[in-house]
Amino acid sequence: MATSANIGTPGTAALVPPAPGAAALVPPVPAPSALGPPAPSRARPELEPEPSGLGERILIGTFVAVPMIALLAAIPLAWGWGLGWHDIVIAVAFYVIAGLGISMGYHRYFTHGSFKAVRPFKIALAVAGSLAIEGPVLTWVADHRRHHKYSDAEGDPHSPWRFGNDWKALTKGLAYAHIGWLFDPNRTSQEKFCPDWLADDDIRRLSRWFPGLVAVSLLAPALIGGLWAWSWTAAITAFFWASLVRVAFLHHVTWSINSICHTFGEEEFEVRDKSRNVNWLAILSFGESWHNLHHADPTCARHGVLKGQVDVAARSIWIAEKLGWVYDVRWPDEARLTGKQRAGRSRKLGSMTKRAVRSPG
Repeated sequence: MATSANIGTPGTAALVPPAPGAAALVPPVPAPSALGPPAPSRARPELEPEPSGLGERILIGTFVAVPMIALLAAIPLAWGWGLGWHDIVIAVAFYVIAGLGISMGYHRYFTHGSFKAVRPFKIALAVAGSLAIEGPVLTWVADHRRHHKYSDAEGDPHSPWRFGNDWKALTKGLAYAHIGWLFDPNRTSQEKFCPDWLADDDIRRLSRWFPGLVAVSLLAPALIGGLWAWSWTAAITAFFWASLVRVAFLHHVTWSINSICHTFGEEEFEVRDKSRNVNWLAILSFGESWHNLHHADPTCARHGVLKGQVDVAARSIWIAEKLGWVYDVRWPDEARLTGKQRAGRSRKLGSMTKRAVRSPG
């Protein structure tokens, strides 16, 4: 992908070291030996040899534009027509399922390995994440692992700082990080960034079934709404609110992590990039907007690690652990995180933290 060398601090992009925890995020690249670097034939390219076609980009545009138009139309429509409590219940239910599928599944499990899951729950997380209509799991994971490898430096697929630091460049960068990057024809190599899940038959199959899961995500709310009220009108309003508006709203919340959470907010932990915490997005994003800690410790299962930081996905992982659906959870480690806190920051860590054992006396 064509990028600018003035991402972040001008002239320093190539000098940025790998992100903390990056070794756990992407397959290791063989180190140069005394005889020089490995042969080019052994290195896996980071981009697919064939870019996405015009038809694929048009399809992406359709799924971006149509729900967005529905979202813009939602406000005036809500005042006098077509919104009932059935629509709200269905929309919230699908929002929570798909949102946790992204936060717990696509992000914390499939991308970062924050926990291990039994096979039925692994499949459930992949299906739930697909209902968000943000792409097949393999595509999502490959893009996000590449983002962490190059976060806010050259090679990051969606950094808001790619065009520079002045307000014009940043305005353009925010638009690109929020939506524009989706139309880049260059595609992240799945063989390079997620060979682990490419080797998983279940995940390969579910990625191929993504178009069918998109149809389920869009049509199931209408079917439920129509059957609930036994009315074609109820089916149409459920499709509008619980399919189109719900998908658009979740999309913009997710994309805000790429744009807003790399531009504005609080920095509680030391990171090499510009990731920040944005508290007003925390509940809507299921805890994803505690983004500064996530980039400081990418494999940690809880992103809102400080007291008072609500992290719905982390609590859901905790419940799943109690039920035996997940195990080997990477909960926050007090000793590690205390060392990562910025100077002058002394907020205490919250629940689920593994505390340091202190000797008596």
